[in-house]
Amino acid sequence: MRNPKWHRDEIILALDLYYELESGQMNSSNDKVVELSELLNKLPIHGYRPNQEKFRNPNGVNLKLGNFKFYDPDYEGKGMQGGSKLDKQILEEFYDKKELLKSIAKKIRSTISDESLRIELSNIDIEKDEDFSVKEGKVIYKLHKYRERNNIINQKKKDLYFKKNGKLDCEACGFDFQIVYGDLGKGFIEAHHRTPLSELKGEKTTKLDDLALVCSNCHRMLHKAINSMSIADLRLKLKNKLN
Repeated sequence: MRNPKWHRDEIILALDLYYELESGQMNSSNDKVVELSELLNKLPIHGYRPNQEKFRNPNGVNLKLGNFKFYDPDYEGKGMQGGSKLDKQILEEFYDKKELLKSIAKKIRSTISDESLRIELSNIDIEKDEDFSVKEGKVIYKLHKYRERNNIINQKKKDLYFKKNGKLDCEACGFDFQIVYGDLGKGFIEAHHRTPLSELKGEKTTKLDDLALVCSNCHRMLHKAINSMSIADLRLKLKNKLN
């Protein structure tokens, strides 16, 4: 059976290396190609790898670099056909944004450098979460979800908010689960990590101020515009909609 297709995170890392190396340096024995192969095998993305021996091995990484040559308008040779639409799409997306590409690649590398965090992220399933398709890719989105699932810090946030406000209402729309559902909704509210994916750092630490308490609907909407909408933006949007 064939190994899974390359995901966005993997292509970003490969493209970052592509722009770092000279064409003549691109071969399966190059130290940086080998290093990337080892890194790709650590990403907490693909659980099922039918052919582990060939999964993102140096030869496969080098072939991917050759695919980029085919799509690169600045490459004077032919490159290697057989690349994917996603290869072409991501190369075109970052063609004039190489610093952004490098920044995202650096965040991915930093996030998975912590082995214990990498294991935690591998246990987070986002396959059914339609919102993970963001420019930063799966790894950083999983980091965002991981930050939101820290039960200890979430409870501290709820306790502090309740002590200050006497209720647990959505910071965006004001919805209060206890008022609507009675005892069933007592103490229920979701935590949203305020930091945009583009600013997340590859570490475990979450501060109370990093979190906002929101209802399920507002949380979903915040995730749909995860890099462009803040709690204040959503609150204003709802206020304008009602007026």
